Amino acid sequence: MSRFFVSAIAKSSGKTTISIGLAAALASLGKKVQTFKKGPDYIDPMWLARASGRVSFNLDFNTQSRREIVAAYGNGYGDADLALIEGNKGLHDGVDPKGTDCSAALAKLLRAPVVLVVDTMGMARGIAPLLLGYQAFDPEVEIAGVILNKVGAARQESKLRQAVENYTDLPVLGAIGRDSALNVNERHLGLTTPSEASQADSVIARVREAVFQGVDFDALLAKASRKEPARLPLLRGVSAPDVTIAVARDAAFGFYYSDDLEALRRSGAKLAFFDALRASDLPQCDGLFIGGGFPETQAAELAGNRSLRESIRAAVEAGLPAYAECGGLMYLSRSISYRGARHDMVGVIPADAVMGDKPQGRGLVRVEETSEAPWPGAQFGDATPAHEFHYARLENIAPDLRYAYRVKRGFGIDGTHDGIVIGNLLASFTHLRDTSRCRWTDRFVSFVRARKEQRKNSSLFEDSGAVQTRVGPCVTRNSSRMRSAS
Repeated sequence: MSRFFVSAIAKSSGKTTISIGLAAALASLGKKVQTFKKGPDYIDPMWLARASGRVSFNLDFNTQSRREIVAAYGNGYGDADLALIEGNKGLHDGVDPKGTDCSAALAKLLRAPVVLVVDTMGMARGIAPLLLGYQAFDPEVEIAGVILNKVGAARQESKLRQAVENYTDLPVLGAIGRDSALNVNERHLGLTTPSEASQADSVIARVREAVFQGVDFDALLAKASRKEPARLPLLRGVSAPDVTIAVARDAAFGFYYSDDLEALRRSGAKLAFFDALRASDLPQCDGLFIGGGFPETQAAELAGNRSLRESIRAAVEAGLPAYAECGGLMYLSRSISYRGARHDMVGVIPADAVMGDKPQGRGLVRVEETSEAPWPGAQFGDATPAHEFHYARLENIAPDLRYAYRVKRGFGIDGTHDGIVIGNLLASFTHLRDTSRCRWTDRFVSFVRARKEQRKNSSLFEDSGAVQTRVGPCVTRNSSRMRSAS
């Protein structure tokens, strides 16, 4: 299980760009490159997956135990030739002051040598004491070498290499020059997604070529560790699909963990993906899942697809079980306001989403379920670890809404509540991750299955004169009021 860990001195040093380039370059050499990203993160894995041609997986101390991380790594590796694990922030930066959740901790856990990316803007001989400090700070972290990034003229590169070679025992594995064409555009929640970037493949190709030119691949691969971390079983048994869940996946909604989608399948769900920008109707389904993303940047197109908005509203109001996270919550509200423009949305949630200039909630959260939580298996009093990334806030909120969560850490909707419950809908700013600490996929699929069975049984006793409304494959009584979740 050959592997290396790409980290950096600090965030925004270019480690993601270089990781994308390394994944693409190694894949073009015929290697099966399995990528992992220290999370929580949705966007970087999309780019890594696009570059490598293989699904990318998150490894996250917040939602996973150390045992689960090792198991997820082993299961994700599969038939790969090499694993590339990208860290987040700087090598030693994390929430815990003791460093138990930083990239260095993950590298040690996986016994993966670290390739340290250094932004060399304005730097020369000073790189040496910087690297010596990183080596001395935690000797248990194996630093395999450095990649010099954003290098200026050849003269600067020569000085940097001399300093590293003269004062440290670290090899320079590569040097990448300054080139704005190599940058993946950033915005309020990080990088743009590949589905939004019209020239994603050409961006990846440029980065791949720069890495080809600047990195010594023989030296890099020689440093990749082959020490075997403990390989632990993680995968659960697979249930035969007996419910269909429609999942919005497009330029507006793309924040899904690949292993969460797989967990939904393992729980017995067939996933029917649809494009909320172009589909005219909701697919035939027993449940609906709309994840996060950037509905604000696609608001005009979402608003313009009135047919789908009306289809979703009718289905949810007729009792279709639905789950929405962040961007999905915004889409199900009355409207989205962004950069001076207001666009009508689905209108199931009596509130308006307004994009701000500063984060409303960003980072790790803890939420505690209330008695309003609709899914089976609620653990009242236990705080669920999750995360949130949103610049949006809700305004003009109906005062009588019910909430599934009390926010113990984070912001949610108002600093106290999150998880709006309306009928069979649960919508929140909180992003859940399916792990041993939060088996949300089993609970949601069980909820969908129970409602499907309930509708099936009730249809056997329909009065002959009752008016019926078909929602996907489901038949329910037509009603102006939404059904409760009970």
